Amino acid sequence: MSVRVRMAPSPTGFLHIGGVRTFLFNWLFARGRGGECLLRIENTDTSREVEESVEQIERSLRWLGIDWDGDTTFQLDRMGRAQEEAQRLVDEGTAYEDEGAIRIRMPDEGVTGWDDAIKGRIDVASAELEDLVLVRSDGRPTYNFASPLEDWLDGITHVIRGDDHVSNTPKQIHVLRALGAEPPTYAHVPSVFGEDGRKLSKRHGAVSVDEFRAAGYLAEALMNFLALLGWAPDGETTIMAPEELVERFSLERVGSSPATFDYAKLDWMNGVYLRALPSDEYADRLLTYLREQGHDWPEDRIRAAAPLVQEKIGRFGEFPGFAGFLFHDVEPDQGLLDAQVLAAAEASLRDTEPWSADAIEASLKRLCDDLGEKPRTVYLPIRVAVTGSRVSPGLYESLELLGRETSLERLRAGTDAAKAAA
Repeated sequence: MSVRVRMAPSPTGFLHIGGVRTFLFNWLFARGRGGECLLRIENTDTSREVEESVEQIERSLRWLGIDWDGDTTFQLDRMGRAQEEAQRLVDEGTAYEDEGAIRIRMPDEGVTGWDDAIKGRIDVASAELEDLVLVRSDGRPTYNFASPLEDWLDGITHVIRGDDHVSNTPKQIHVLRALGAEPPTYAHVPSVFGEDGRKLSKRHGAVSVDEFRAAGYLAEALMNFLALLGWAPDGETTIMAPEELVERFSLERVGSSPATFDYAKLDWMNGVYLRALPSDEYADRLLTYLREQGHDWPEDRIRAAAPLVQEKIGRFGEFPGFAGFLFHDVEPDQGLLDAQVLAAAEASLRDTEPWSADAIEASLKRLCDDLGEKPRTVYLPIRVAVTGSRVSPGLYESLELLGRETSLERLRAGTDAAKAAA
């Protein structure tokens, strides 16, 4: 039988990155075995369904590079079939009516167990299982009925989901057996925690794909990072393209302990991907990102700045703070300005020809000799006056891109500000 899995999010407002990691494991497992991956919206709780949430789920998965087979389906689309199957179970004596609802009888003795593809053998005392509501009095199926029912109807071979669903599995196994279906292989992946050992939430930082996208992470870097949350091919390889992830992923290499979401490691990994991009593609993707974020800065200057920042920033979201001085006025820290240095720099650069990084470098090095100071002493007030920050792209290249007129204007303004603060 060919492998068939399903991703089954609830439409609860946004797609949590921990859930996305689980979807990624489903996708990698299926694609690596020539199987199918379905997208099913678990909307049995209609009060939680938001149309925008479904669009966000699909948009997030597509951006990350996760696709699915066929159309997106909704559990309530099969409400009629669920009601029919529940009535069949009543007729067969394995379920019964209770105040307008339908419940399935759970066994009172023995254990209900399964061989989990990640956690190993799990056995639950059947006495711990209460009779389960299959269909509510208003006719809507419950999650623990609709989910296994659809797994059966869709021919799902492997249910790969978060380990918070372990408690649901024995109930769903009984539902499937009552329906006359063989349970699929279950694989419960470990939870994702923050570095404080608590379940990942907004207090740790970004937790939705939209937030990571807005922060300027590359989709392929985020996919690579998420794949390594709880899985490792050999304990050594870190950087892997989607094709390699698909080829190497296996459930046997997924651990059972919680995974830690390390934001610093993600920043490092994203930086590796950014620096590996060809310069033209880097500029294209930087421009696309800035346009998505509402920046209407001149395209030619963005492209000119791209080579200056490619080796410096770890994600596109750092660009406005790092190179924004090229596109808007700055407010330098007056405590870091030096009127004597800035006035001398303005005089030295006024006649620099041509206005190029090489010529600017020569002028500023002569200035250091004239002042009898080291470059780091002279360059700091110049950098702060021109860029508004102690940290920026290369000073010579920054001045070249900014242009002679604007550079000299900022040096004069810095001189005046330093004098006023003295």
